Amino acid sequence: MLARMTRPAASYAITLARTALLALACATAASLAQAAPDNSDLVAKLLVDKGVLDAKVFDSPATAIDSAASLGQQVRNATSGLVVSAMNFLGVPYKRGGNTADNGFDCSGFTRHIYENSLGLLLPRKADEQAKASGLAPVKRDELQPGDLVFFNTLKRTFSHVGIYVGEGKFIHAPKPGGEVRVENMGVRYWAKRFTGARRAAQTTATPVLATPVAPPAHETPPLGHNDAP
Repeated sequence: MLARMTRPAASYAITLARTALLALACATAASLAQAAPDNSDLVAKLLVDKGVLDAKVFDSPATAIDSAASLGQQVRNATSGLVVSAMNFLGVPYKRGGNTADNGFDCSGFTRHIYENSLGLLLPRKADEQAKASGLAPVKRDELQPGDLVFFNTLKRTFSHVGIYVGEGKFIHAPKPGGEVRVENMGVRYWAKRFTGARRAAQTTATPVLATPVAPPAHETPPLGHNDAP
């Protein structure tokens, strides 16, 4: 006789299924685009549902295929696990000071959780401290790769908000009280004019390593407050 699955076990199984589905969608998008356009449309639809692609890609079948393929190719690298892990928390409520999916995340609590569990890199708790962490290297906007940390000035202070770049000009983050973890376009005016920098983990590690804060460049002033995303 099959034992009834407990609620925690069932929840864990659902989480694994969601993660596996998104990983499969992203990892196979590029090959599907070449072999089966109809299947690629389905992959693109999944990515639209997740907020990674804009719905307007379906204005042109070719655009939908190319967009799904491009994103799929981008996440097929060393940080694919990090991006997929971050996507798994879409919809988790924002909570100031939050560090877990059960209780909710704030922006830096979210990035810290993802980096620790995906890369074994223990980031500082605050967004501005993460931007100054010695274990992370600065990245130019036109050189962003999935998994990079992206920082914004949302309180008239540099580095007052942080998220994770997922590709195609999008990033995932925990926005503000009343919001939930979601994917947004860095190209929209609000985010474009508030982008202040990006950071990339120098290497992955098997065990947690504290990324120690260091002084920021002279032109970058760290914030004192919390984020205020739209």
